[in-house]
Amino acid sequence: MDTETRQNAPALDDVVAAMRRKKYVVFDDARGHDANIVGIRSGGDADAFDDYIALFYRTRDAWSYFAFPATTDPGTYYRENPVNVNGTAILKPGQYRRAFAMGTHRDYPALVQVEPVTVYRDANRDGALDIENAPEETGMFDIHIHRAGATPANLVGRWSAGCQVFQDAAQFDFFKAQCGEGATKSHFFALTVSHAISANLFFFATNTFSMWAICALSSSGFSGASVSSGGGGI
Repeated sequence: MDTETRQNAPALDDVVAAMRRKKYVVFDDARGHDANIVGIRSGGDADAFDDYIALFYRTRDAWSYFAFPATTDPGTYYRENPVNVNGTAILKPGQYRRAFAMGTHRDYPALVQVEPVTVYRDANRDGALDIENAPEETGMFDIHIHRAGATPANLVGRWSAGCQVFQDAAQFDFFKAQCGEGATKSHFFALTVSHAISANLFFFATNTFSMWAICALSSSGFSGASVSSGGGGI
């Protein structure tokens, strides 16, 4: 198995087992690049890149698995200064079907939202991740999967107002290359989603994470116009 992980990152077997317990689809086409993208939220420091975005796919009998430091929730700035009057957007746990496609975030290629997703609205401006009994909203909110700066960021800061954000640009470029093999901006990816569920805790090694699938990408995309977005996370 090829892996690209850091210490304490969840193991592939644990991620797959958790997805199957939740009845999420795990893409495993042996022809290759039938990729799964999974966000793993730690629920820790608002401004730390203490979450993971995992990418894995099967090629013949071998699995390739990569876990990248990221944030799956907004930084302190946008928790205290919501862009939306209803509150800061926090992506609700669930598996979202056909919700992302290759497009443009600001001025560089990224995975951008193209179908509705469900978010919690945290409106109390206290800086904490408040999802217990939080109101929910489903729609188009520019919840994208992108990077922080051109160099590795130390803090989440203003990099996420609800988007799923990689800490390191080089790792994000690698991630895009894996997702986009054989595709161009004129191709959307097919994504699979089940019903949204509330966050559940389960154990990966010695750590406890709240886990959900952001999306599961199949390389058998369908044609469409390129997608562009200037902002993110409203």
